[in-house]
Amino acid sequence: MSFDDVAGIDEARGELVEIVDFLKRPARYQRLGGKIPKGVLLVGAPGTGKTLLAKAVAGEAAVPFFSLSGSDFVEMFVGVGAARVRDLFAQAQAKAPSIVFIDELDALGKARGISPIMGGHDEREQTLNQLLAELDGFDTQKGVIIMAATNRPEILDPALLRPGRFDRKVVIDRPDLKGREKILRVHVRGVKLTPDLDLSQVAARTPGFVGADLANLVNEAALGAARVEKDAVEMADFDEAIDRVVAGLERKSRVINPREKGIVAHHEAGHALVAELRPYADRVAKISIIPRGVAALGYTQQQPTEDRYLMTRAELLDRLDVLLGGRVAEEIIFDDVSTGAADDLQRATDLVRHMITRYGMSEALGLATLEEPRQALFLQIPGGGQKEYSEETGTLIDAEIRQMLAAAHARVRETLTAKRPVLERLAKLLIDKEVVGREALTELLTRVDAA
Repeated sequence: MSFDDVAGIDEARGELVEIVDFLKRPARYQRLGGKIPKGVLLVGAPGTGKTLLAKAVAGEAAVPFFSLSGSDFVEMFVGVGAARVRDLFAQAQAKAPSIVFIDELDALGKARGISPIMGGHDEREQTLNQLLAELDGFDTQKGVIIMAATNRPEILDPALLRPGRFDRKVVIDRPDLKGREKILRVHVRGVKLTPDLDLSQVAARTPGFVGADLANLVNEAALGAARVEKDAVEMADFDEAIDRVVAGLERKSRVINPREKGIVAHHEAGHALVAELRPYADRVAKISIIPRGVAALGYTQQQPTEDRYLMTRAELLDRLDVLLGGRVAEEIIFDDVSTGAADDLQRATDLVRHMITRYGMSEALGLATLEEPRQALFLQIPGGGQKEYSEETGTLIDAEIRQMLAAAHARVRETLTAKRPVLERLAKLLIDKEVVGREALTELLTRVDAA
């Protein structure tokens, strides 16, 4: 394992290249009185490559590498964890220069007293105290560097994070478009691809994917191509793999009666048409009414044109309109509604609530932030934030949510009523083809506009 096996996270890799240089040429940094950092904390979402980077550092430095998980220290027997910490650091110093890597540090380093109602965990806290003592006690000049990884930095004990223990914090973010393409090139090294396959297109269709997701995607595409006896992996195999990873396994055995198929087709056509008609919405890549996963009867896949790190109010309102497009299409065509919009309505309500209570995007309630988000920094845990407002304000929030949803509903209904012929043509094309790609959708919209 070397840095050649790590791609798409260049800034984080650059930080760790310097760590390797510390181990190989310590005098270069000590000549002006500088000290080698004691510890490096790798922070990032699951699958971004924290453990991979640690292994690459060990491979490049060619020094002994001691690796343990945080849970390996915590036992039901008193004193075992602390003894393991002492033993680990004794071995590392005996083999110096060396690297100690503790994966899932949050299992060991959770803030003491974080759960006062239930009482503390004496054995875990004793183990943590021993780790803190060892971090203070060993001499970095001998060339021992401590590395640790976590996706929950907000629950770590502050004593761990102070300078002199974990001096450096390297944040490993989700890769951007160019980063995803570089990661894909690493993972396709041993995969036979067709000459015309463009990995930049695959990267563009996988926003939000981390390194582990992309590795799984390449493997699924290769398995899919092998399953049908192909000589090489094609773009179609990656398309199917993306659908499989994002939406679930195709359920061709699920028989849907013609009436329900028509409802699903018009529902997805409503999403797609609103997305195409809103200036700030992501463009539609594919529409499908083939059942996938546990409950999805169809889906509309949108593809961002570029990496985004923030969203404006206008963009959020366009996203809200797209979410309501399916429900409104059912109302217009069938003069009735189905349960198929349940997830859309949940997401629309959450989006509006966040606009009001977190982003200060409501004229009625002003700029105040009214909820404290509860989810961890990198783990998307369902559930709203803690209430930070009065009952009277809560009533105003509920009224504002209803008003914003009603306004979005009116906008979408006006749009789809004016474009009803296009909506019906797109739905008919979906019923006939089951899957409509970007090219077919563009052709249909161009043909209608020309007419």
